[in-house]
Amino acid sequence: MNKPMNKPVDRPMSMHADRAICLSTKGLTKVFGFGKNKTVAVDHVDLELYEGEVVSIVGESGSGKTTLAKMLLGLSNETEGEVYYQGKRRDIRGQRKKREYWKNIQAIFQDPFSSFNTFNKIDSVLLDCIHLRGGRNLPQAKKVELMTEACSFVNLKFEELTNKYPFELSGGQQQRLMIARVFLLKPKILLADEPTSMIDASSRATILDMLMQLRDEIGMTIIFITHDIGLAYYVSDKVYIMERGRFVESGTADRVILHPQEPYTKRLLSDVPKIYEEWDLSTV
Repeated sequence: MNKPMNKPVDRPMSMHADRAICLSTKGLTKVFGFGKNKTVAVDHVDLELYEGEVVSIVGESGSGKTTLAKMLLGLSNETEGEVYYQGKRRDIRGQRKKREYWKNIQAIFQDPFSSFNTFNKIDSVLLDCIHLRGGRNLPQAKKVELMTEACSFVNLKFEELTNKYPFELSGGQQQRLMIARVFLLKPKILLADEPTSMIDASSRATILDMLMQLRDEIGMTIIFITHDIGLAYYVSDKVYIMERGRFVESGTADRVILHPQEPYTKRLLSDVPKIYEEWDLSTV
């Protein structure tokens, strides 16, 4: 990148000295299939995430980053390796333990259309978040106030959404609704898998600013899963580059993006079109 984007100057970088590790993995591996049909999607990954840190995992489609995210969420079982949460080996056996874990780790998925139950109205989606955080016995007026506040945070009007179903919203509105859920749940860790994929370019910075604001307000750790190396540079304290299930390079965003060491990272950077240079389409 000959002319890197300016990173936000008002966002403090994580200082690990006074932050605890909230989530980590050792040798995390996921294998699909057997024998000749075996595919190693995630290959002995070691990862450390600190409280309040913003991390991006960057790679092309098929690099294993989404499979890794699903294992961190507890949606996919690991073949080998271990996941540690707040210093202890994660135990999510049984629905009760999973629900307790999911209070503190949530996700915004790339495809919002498959993220909501088709039969649940938006009111129910938001109320479930309030109940999960222990607000089941709150007065109805207070619940409406919380839902209204959450929708307002993402520039939606609750009064226009009530009694509607998520599928009645546009893709961008559905992604905003997912962030409203995060606002209500206030998890310790958020996994954002291409969180602005359904949002027009003019709104992307706004959505990213919303997530950064949540990070600053509640000390939330954010993990971006993305192929967009520009976004990774803009938002991240730390960047992991993933190729064929492995981390091939990692470090601060400035170090990895501005001074890459690995050929794969250099290729990812060279694939980013630059409007001030003639585009080389010979490899397309």
